[in-house]
Amino acid sequence: MPTTLLQADLYGLDLVHRGKVRDVFALPGNRLLIVATDRLSAFDVVLPDPIPGKGEMLTQISNFWFGKTAQIMPNHLLATPVPEVLPKGVDAALYAKRAVVARRLKPLPVEAIARGYLIGSGWKDYQASGTLCGIKLSSGLRQAEQLPEPIFTPSTKAAVGDHDENVTFDAVVAAIGGELAERVRAATLAIYKWAAAYAAERGIIIADTKFEFGTDADGKLYVMDEMLTPDSSRFWPAEEYRVGISPPSYDKQFVRDYLETLDWNKKAPGPHLPQAVIAGTADKYAQALRELAGIRLD
Repeated sequence: MPTTLLQADLYGLDLVHRGKVRDVFALPGNRLLIVATDRLSAFDVVLPDPIPGKGEMLTQISNFWFGKTAQIMPNHLLATPVPEVLPKGVDAALYAKRAVVARRLKPLPVEAIARGYLIGSGWKDYQASGTLCGIKLSSGLRQAEQLPEPIFTPSTKAAVGDHDENVTFDAVVAAIGGELAERVRAATLAIYKWAAAYAAERGIIIADTKFEFGTDADGKLYVMDEMLTPDSSRFWPAEEYRVGISPPSYDKQFVRDYLETLDWNKKAPGPHLPQAVIAGTADKYAQALRELAGIRLD
């Protein structure tokens, strides 16, 4: 059975950051232990109920994609086995599939988003202004319509409980400099295009996805955190895709759709989820892992 972990408490290791999903601990040698918990965030709010096995599935699918795209952009993963760095007495089985040892990088203050289809906040922005992150789009586009070319649509990196906001490419340049901004945009689109083609061969559309990047002491750029997971992407079964509707998906859109039926202001604290929604969400993540990576977690 998948393990369940709402919060990682590893006594003897210094906690660097507790994010919406990941708990990050410092290791000697300028390394990090990154643990994907079973917390679920929706609308930038961490919900009170865990999704059993979610952290294991997120880590396994991220590791799959990191390996597949290493020729496009280096990533933060190191080869150190997780059990070697856990404090004595910790159950290694709880962390083996949900944690990684990684380089300690300086995160860039931007969410790097690639969009191939008009959906989510991008669809809302387009309806309001005909633009997306300062990019003028053709008139008459419909919900979930494929864009002529994938576009880079960055956003702010919000703190826990705050909402990310779409920003222009000029805002990214102002935050990190023109040369680095260009590298991030190029890497984001290159990884997305490669992954979208790979997924299409397996009957899955990657509508959009979000990456995070960081630099080392020498300024070398790495992709980090997670990659092409159901938390950071929209995965649609190609056979059920239709323009004009929000298609069914292998990701946390399942729980977002449920939350939209509630009288909730999308601010903390988040509502509890019914068992059927918890189980359904876990099944969607498992489907993504199985269909894209060929990995099954018992």
